[in-house]
Amino acid sequence: MKFSLVMLCLNEFECLKIILPRVDKTWVDEIIIVDGGSTDGSVEYARGQGFYVLSQKGEGIIQGYKEGFDQTTGDVIIDFTPDGNCIPEKIPELVEKMKEGYDMVIVSRYKDNAKSYDDTLISGLGNWLFTTLVNVLFKAQYTDVLNFFRACRRDVYQKAGIEIKRRPVQTRLSARLAKKGYKVAEISGDEPKRIAGKSYTHTVKNGLNELFIIIEEFFNIPSFFIDQLLKF
Repeated sequence: MKFSLVMLCLNEFECLKIILPRVDKTWVDEIIIVDGGSTDGSVEYARGQGFYVLSQKGEGIIQGYKEGFDQTTGDVIIDFTPDGNCIPEKIPELVEKMKEGYDMVIVSRYKDNAKSYDDTLISGLGNWLFTTLVNVLFKAQYTDVLNFFRACRRDVYQKAGIEIKRRPVQTRLSARLAKKGYKVAEISGDEPKRIAGKSYTHTVKNGLNELFIIIEEFFNIPSFFIDQLLKF
């Protein structure tokens, strides 16, 4: 089983200086940093540390994720952010858990004694609400359906019909894999505060996307109709 790590980056120089030295390249078979057009020296620093950097051609986070995903060659794709929210030292544990035969493993910020130190009142409530909805509607037992930090088998995307075209892909993965009976698991892992830089997540828009995706999955609504609705 071959593991690929995809790391999205946009002006994360201060974060990369702290996170990349903690990433052991031997933990996985391949690491791809997808840069969305950094102007702060992020690309030069990452390449100087021996990491492969892919210059994103399209715009937006989801496009960067898709371009990175398409470049990977691994059987398992690990999603990671270098802003400090993901703890690099959890990567080996994630790899070992996947080797037990799971289709997807999530690093949960709320499992056991794990905690998100980056949550606000709104984001914490949203995480609880959407996780509860997925659990109730799809008879699942997640503690964190939203977290980006996770590993998933490449072939599961195709078999489950997951298209990388609109955020949040991770919520769709959580819902659809539960609905179709795939083997999923969670490991506990804290979410530290962002080290520096800017978050590009829009709370209201992202929350609506989360809700629409859960509705799509439950009622089997073609995503085309929601895509049209979001244009208004």
